[in-house]
Amino acid sequence: MENKTIARTLRLLSQLMELHNENPFKIKSIANAYFKVDKLPFALRDKPIEEIDQIEGIGKGLASKIIELLQTGELKELEDIIQKTPAGVVEMLAIKGIGPKKISIIWHTLHIESIGELYYACNENRLIEAKGFGLKTQEEIKNAIEFKLAANGRFLYAQVEGFASTLFTQLSAWLVKIDHDALMGFAGQYRRACEIIDELDIVIGAEHLEAVIENMTSFSPLSLIQAEDCFIATTEAGFRIRLYVVEKTAFYLEWFKLTGNPGHVKKVLNLAGNGPFMNERDIYSQAGLAFIEPELREDFDEIELAKHNNLPTLIQYEDLKGSLHNHSTWSDGVHTLEQMALYCKEQLNLQYLGICDHSKTAVYAKGLNEQRVFGQHQEIDALNQKLAPFKIFKGIESDILSDGSLDYSDDILKTFDFVVASVHSNLRMDEAKATARLLKAIENPYTTILGHPTGRLLLSRAGYPIDYKKIIDACAANQVVIEINANPLRLDLDWRWHRYALEKGVLLSVNPDAHRMEGFNDMQYGILVARKGGLSADKCLNAFTLDQINEYFESKKARKL
Repeated sequence: MENKTIARTLRLLSQLMELHNENPFKIKSIANAYFKVDKLPFALRDKPIEEIDQIEGIGKGLASKIIELLQTGELKELEDIIQKTPAGVVEMLAIKGIGPKKISIIWHTLHIESIGELYYACNENRLIEAKGFGLKTQEEIKNAIEFKLAANGRFLYAQVEGFASTLFTQLSAWLVKIDHDALMGFAGQYRRACEIIDELDIVIGAEHLEAVIENMTSFSPLSLIQAEDCFIATTEAGFRIRLYVVEKTAFYLEWFKLTGNPGHVKKVLNLAGNGPFMNERDIYSQAGLAFIEPELREDFDEIELAKHNNLPTLIQYEDLKGSLHNHSTWSDGVHTLEQMALYCKEQLNLQYLGICDHSKTAVYAKGLNEQRVFGQHQEIDALNQKLAPFKIFKGIESDILSDGSLDYSDDILKTFDFVVASVHSNLRMDEAKATARLLKAIENPYTTILGHPTGRLLLSRAGYPIDYKKIIDACAANQVVIEINANPLRLDLDWRWHRYALEKGVLLSVNPDAHRMEGFNDMQYGILVARKGGLSADKCLNAFTLDQINEYFESKKARKL
């Protein structure tokens, strides 16, 4: 075992001991040994075992740990303390800029146990509420996590969108100088608006093919390498790009081939033949199919629907009339209730806002007790008079407790216009228990919307396992709306289950879960996955006009009486 490996092991031990508030003198001794071992001018493995405790700064206790590592490759004390520590908390120690003291607060005070949960907490502005954390520290942690998540070469759609747009603009400007009549478009996962992007595909249809290929490596924003069928590059952040250059006459066929899921492409071309094709619509026309939007090309059921002209008219961002499930400074939001409302009214031209601050169980998020609920409702009444005809609906994000009950009495729940029921704690239930928990919440007559149904955080935390069909069937039976949480980290309900929900007559709602004014912009990502799932505007709750959603909420209340 190398000295550096021994040193890193001792350092990890000292950090974990600090997390568990063990003897500070012992922690300091082991931490000092880490520095000492790391700087030794000789290899410990070459030192006689009986002489290790004679090295300055080591001593008998530390020597025994080093000997154990040299002889077994393991350290029992370290293994024991790792067993007592959530894996995600151990992983946090590798994040640049936060040490054991801050991680201890994150774990013990904020009850955050994974990097994904920590990143989400940064987005929700939750870290600045904790002792020793400020806005600057929160931003540094967020940036460090983004860098770490990027190391695996997979990215959220929202993370690559800005880069992709800039690259497309730069490439267009460069291309026009070489081939003014060239065609270009995104393909692959990005064009299909997948929630996770492994690589960015761009197709160029060149009128002057040889000139474009010859000059491609001179495109300075990327360090392109010519491969067998494309040009490839990898950014410093680890993001892979593939540029395909084809004859202009073959552009639409190649663009189609490189866009769709392979199964989708094969099935369509089996019906359409090999062309020639004037454009993508011509490909589908010759296949005897209605045109299929790129987001739907996943070899799901879209081809069968297209055969019978039964494809939905996909929802667009402009269809949204309001925003539901949002937070303000009443709980853990950044902006006041009035600021959030004015942003919706004046900047987004929406008709209504649903405010859903956290409920009393969410102490970490300044959840509202019964008295504060009453205070917020008074402010809403005053703002509704001031901002009319724009309306703020009185909502709450009520925690679903472990037994499936909501964390307010019926007397409090009936004071809200609508209730979003969400799980925020005890995420380690098995499928049977997690499903039973949600079923009870869905059956509560005051539940209007089931919030982020699986609690997943993309690329960092899998959602708790549930029986999707049972949950969706229960929502249909109890007329409960299911949320498409538009936060790019969540996008939950997963688009793969939207079709089943819609077939069962369940309404969906594209909710930003906004904790600041800028958070409303996440609705665009919710719309992208809603389109992938086949959602049309008439099946989306917050595409209802103010009059329609007023009537919907009132009829829901009437059914409880």
